[in-house]
Amino acid sequence: MSGTLRSAHPMLVALMLTLTLPSPCAVARPAPSLMEKTRFVDDLLSRMSMAEKVGQLRMVYAGPAPLPPNDWVAVTQGHVGALLTAPNVSRARLRLLQDAATRHSRLGIPVFFAADVLHGQRTVFPIGLALASSWDMQAIASSARVAASEATADGLDMTFAPMLDISRDPRWGRISESPGEDTFLATRIAATTISGLQGPRPGAADSLMACAKHFAAYGAVEGGRDYNTTDMSPQRLYQDYLPPYKAAVDAGAGALMTALTTLNGTPAAANPWLLQQILRQGWRFNGLVISDDGAVGDLLAHGIAADGGSAAQRAFNAGTQMSMNDRFFGQALPELVKQGRVPGEALDDAVRQVLATKYDLGLFHDPYRRLGKAEDDPTDQHAEQRLHRAQARDVARRTLVLLKNADQTLPLSKHGTIALIGPLADNPVDILGSWHGSGQARQAVSLYQGMKRVLGRDAKLLYAKGANISDDPKVFQLLGDNQVSFDSRSPSVMLAQAVAVASRADAIVLALGEARGMSHEAASKTDLQLPLQQRQLLRALKRTGKPLVLVLMNGRPLALVEESKTADAILETWFSGTEGGNAIADVLFGNYNPSGKLPVTFPRSVGQIPLYYNHLNTGRPFDPARPAPYRSRHFDIEDTPLYPFGFGLSYSRFALGAPRLTSQQLRAGQALDVSVEVKNQSSRSGETVVQLYLRDITASISRPLKELKGFEKVMLAPGETRTVTFRIEPSMLAFYDQQARLTTEPGMFDVMIGLDSENLQQTRFELLPSTD
Repeated sequence: MSGTLRSAHPMLVALMLTLTLPSPCAVARPAPSLMEKTRFVDDLLSRMSMAEKVGQLRMVYAGPAPLPPNDWVAVTQGHVGALLTAPNVSRARLRLLQDAATRHSRLGIPVFFAADVLHGQRTVFPIGLALASSWDMQAIASSARVAASEATADGLDMTFAPMLDISRDPRWGRISESPGEDTFLATRIAATTISGLQGPRPGAADSLMACAKHFAAYGAVEGGRDYNTTDMSPQRLYQDYLPPYKAAVDAGAGALMTALTTLNGTPAAANPWLLQQILRQGWRFNGLVISDDGAVGDLLAHGIAADGGSAAQRAFNAGTQMSMNDRFFGQALPELVKQGRVPGEALDDAVRQVLATKYDLGLFHDPYRRLGKAEDDPTDQHAEQRLHRAQARDVARRTLVLLKNADQTLPLSKHGTIALIGPLADNPVDILGSWHGSGQARQAVSLYQGMKRVLGRDAKLLYAKGANISDDPKVFQLLGDNQVSFDSRSPSVMLAQAVAVASRADAIVLALGEARGMSHEAASKTDLQLPLQQRQLLRALKRTGKPLVLVLMNGRPLALVEESKTADAILETWFSGTEGGNAIADVLFGNYNPSGKLPVTFPRSVGQIPLYYNHLNTGRPFDPARPAPYRSRHFDIEDTPLYPFGFGLSYSRFALGAPRLTSQQLRAGQALDVSVEVKNQSSRSGETVVQLYLRDITASISRPLKELKGFEKVMLAPGETRTVTFRIEPSMLAFYDQQARLTTEPGMFDVMIGLDSENLQQTRFELLPSTD
């Protein structure tokens, strides 16, 4: 989402400055502990005018500059319910706005402040896709808790997170924010993140209300084009795309945001089937539903509304309760209620929900609960002591995925001479990734800085940029986040310098990938290869004959066939945040043993998309071991993933035994266990992720080849063997049938356990028919 920075009219400045003083207009409010919430909210609602009610359903933009005159006056009149805040807005400015709402409006109803805190506020953690690569719920919880503590210390009440859109199309730029392609992993991340953000006591000063997004199936847009349409069967929607949002609801998320896209022809913000039948009636969600930025106005472009009034009517009646950065709710709802096109009871219910959300946030007890006192404001909001570097470094190390390590190229020696080359090698801007909150590039650790710190005086570190990320300006013209810096030297001069530097080194570390804005909202692309000049740099450095380590920085799976053949080692680091350079250096030099696993499949070519591990088998499945004509495949490519879901290497070497079942049969109401021995066969302690997959062999509809149903991350000492046990219950075997009914059918099931989704040990059991 985005906003436009706007300035207040000079005549209002004097008025604004007076609002730090108490006003006799403010209404005394009892503490929540002294009044039951429903009675309190209903009493307040009964005293509100139509304009005040409609105002509570409006979220307006608040940037570093003062509000424009109309919006400022609306706040003082109680005609704004919440403010979408830009990064780096000071507590002082937010406090001024809260003063306006609580001390100068007739009823003194507080506003709440919301922002995009997706992977950190001031301390930037790795992007969402990277966090999913950790397969580590403790690390994800830690990142969420730190983000909440920093965001609430900046005065924020709500974050538009977590982003829970399953995506199987790396052409979509927002896959960088997502938990990847798998439903089960995403549901675990959803619950963990919301618990971390909201904490044990919702309404506490350090509790940041979660607004999960984007409801629903935004990640399945056609062609990977942002804001495009999604069209799928209800069965697939229920089975694969809705469960992460359901997990968010079950975890107690205070709000949900609608998608900007259509689902089966109906825009999400005006989709009563989604917002009422599924969300309210089916899932019993009792939180707030907020539109994405400008989504109500977008209904005109979608072609389901002829004017602002009909757009407001369609969205509101469908179940959108608060409109973000949109004028039509404020302009049209009073007349729509008067005309009977919007029921007055429905309006009251929506306002009641907004007020209940503020009650839950603790704002009626203390509107400054997270803003604090003016005298406690930090003198420097970007002060170093406000950061949580140790946590960021620890989490970032857990997200790094080792894709290749031929002849144990890694870890590198801390002696000799190392050449660090590439447009992302000393780049503290892009390492932060998209939606980086209020994180500052000057506080981020680049890879060069991280390597320099690890090596100290023990080795010589040489550096050359070697190439721009892309020499084609057109690549960046339409990016929403475009802070790319270009080296003005010619490509040939930069390349020659890089080769000269590399020729003096014992080993080469090459940092290639994307600018952060290339994996961002509205950053869809058709080519998943690295830009040409980066590939040319790789080829030139390979010709030096030196050991070549490729460090990738990117927000989506890339097509890396050439790179996987050329480089001796490949480390996928995504965009790893404030401490990214230190974390990557820790892994490169062996101070940390990598344990990340891919949460999404890496294709060989964009032509394979969609490519994901849990696909249906088809009537003529392709067997890579026995290729034959008239099979489901692309004939012009090795039709397998380059790197499969769940894949990731370690400096340790692990081996799995055969899975053992406690029973070959499973009855309704019972459970069985499957155990496997995992051994560290190396001389180094290491951590890996043991993964459980199930397959329904024969059912009333075609079922996936395998589905992730469990995982456990285990640390093993050298030579240590540990038994990992998973419990299998009938509920894990349920699926949505052709009528989108959740059902469990008797029959045979394969149990598969491995360290990725392709190399699996297998056994089988039977689910017996129910005796009921």
